[in-house]
Amino acid sequence: MSRTEHATQKVAAVQMSSGDRLEDNLRRAGELLAEARAEGCVMAVLPENFAYVGVRDQDKLAVAECDGEGPIQAFVREAARRHSMWVVAGSLPLRSAQPSLVYGACYVVDSEGEVRARYRKIHLFDVDLPDSAESYRESASMDRGIEPVTADTPLGRLGVTICYDVRFPELYRRLVDSGATVFSVAAAFTRTTGAAHWHALLRARAIENLAYVVAAAQHGRHPNDRQTFGHSMIIDPWGRVLAEREAGDGLVIAGIDPILPEKIRRGFPVLEHRRV
Repeated sequence: MSRTEHATQKVAAVQMSSGDRLEDNLRRAGELLAEARAEGCVMAVLPENFAYVGVRDQDKLAVAECDGEGPIQAFVREAARRHSMWVVAGSLPLRSAQPSLVYGACYVVDSEGEVRARYRKIHLFDVDLPDSAESYRESASMDRGIEPVTADTPLGRLGVTICYDVRFPELYRRLVDSGATVFSVAAAFTRTTGAAHWHALLRARAIENLAYVVAAAQHGRHPNDRQTFGHSMIIDPWGRVLAEREAGDGLVIAGIDPILPEKIRRGFPVLEHRRV
């Protein structure tokens, strides 16, 4: 067995269509995490808003949790511990100092159920889509984080990002400068923007940083009548799509070689050639 084969670890991107019943969403997430572990995965990445999508954006305030307590955090920690698997908990609503706002927070939980990192979504989706009646104002119900976050994992150093973050390459450069060799992207990309840009953005973040990308997405129609794009995927450091799921609940699974990004970066030292 070669060094590369020995080092390869399986990761799952979990695709869901979450609704406004917290218990149902957690049960479905639990089933998919169990499937990931049965497939031999050492880590699974959940999508953005995996635990709850309300009829109105403000509905998430009713299920928002304080850091360190609450049923969503307890579920993630217990699932990670039960399956002896790292879980990147997409995003969940975390209370902020502003009583009318929540953070979209991603918790990285290790195989013993301990929180290794928590990331608060930095970039909020406040847009009016061109040639469309679609309009979004995440800042009306969400507070924004300020700090990029990485965590050492069995796959290498993980750079944690959420959805709209993927449009900001400077964030990924900061994560790479902090040692990231793999990125998680937990998303609920709209059907419109996903069809236009999802593949291009994810492959670009992988190619320009010579890093793996594990993108876990929402799919289908949700209680707020919005449609999300699906197409969860895993991309290697050369920009090759290793696995993809177009639609439906389920898993996208691929092997991650923690050694490969550094090997490619040594032979193709584009990161060392930066001048600005």
